Amino acid sequence: MTTPHPDIPLKPGAQAIADAQLESFPNRTPGQDYTVQFTIPEFTCVCPMTGFPDFATLHIRYVPGGMCVELKSLKLYINGFRDRGMFHEDVVTGILQDLVDLLGPRYCEVVGDFNVRGNIKTVVRAVHRDASWQGTPEPWWGEAASQQRTE
Repeated sequence: MTTPHPDIPLKPGAQAIADAQLESFPNRTPGQDYTVQFTIPEFTCVCPMTGFPDFATLHIRYVPGGMCVELKSLKLYINGFRDRGMFHEDVVTGILQDLVDLLGPRYCEVVGDFNVRGNIKTVVRAVHRDASWQGTPEPWWGEAASQQRTE
């Protein structure tokens, strides 16, 4: 991230975001399938065409392989998008690819649920599944409860 005034130092939070790198740690139970889910309700980036801000709720879930994502690094990584001009599709597919490259998960899914802009609601979903993994990720939060109510 660059500052419009390079002679003025960044505030500590902005500096932490500028320096951020996604980090991982070893999965302590690699022989067991389990699903990790995140909801990120305050995602923002900038439209590359207009420069107007875009807002979204991101949903991420993955079944770890050998590594898990470190949460503070994920928070700072996500906050790094706030001034970047990106199309919705590039946001979702880029985050998915960064997580796959970092973690080598058995399964990973990223959903970007973007706020209405120009009278259009956009939801982008991208999925990675390791070819050797035959499992099923746990349902999204609330999905299992809503399925039980309809059965």
